[in-house]
Amino acid sequence: CGMEYRIGQVVRSIAGRDNGKAFIVVKTEGEYVYIADGKTHRLEYPKKKKLKHIQGSYNVSEEIAACIDNGTAENYMLRRFLNS
Repeated sequence: CGMEYRIGQVVRSIAGRDNGKAFIVVKTEGEYVYIADGKTHRLEYPKKKKLKHIQGSYNVSEEIAACIDNGTAENYMLRRFLNS
């Protein structure tokens, strides 16, 4: 799909039961990304999604990315960012 996904990026699911919902990328791994929204999929148990099943956006939270990197990210941060 050509797009490089990065931690802290907002993506939208385009397949599966969470179709249409927004998530934040918390980890990338080959052809998969791990996404969380702080509610149905929390940081402790992110959802593993194939790259072809998500659609990227140019909306990236550097603050959340930094918190994920140093292990201080909280679920409420994801919820607050996605709802803003």
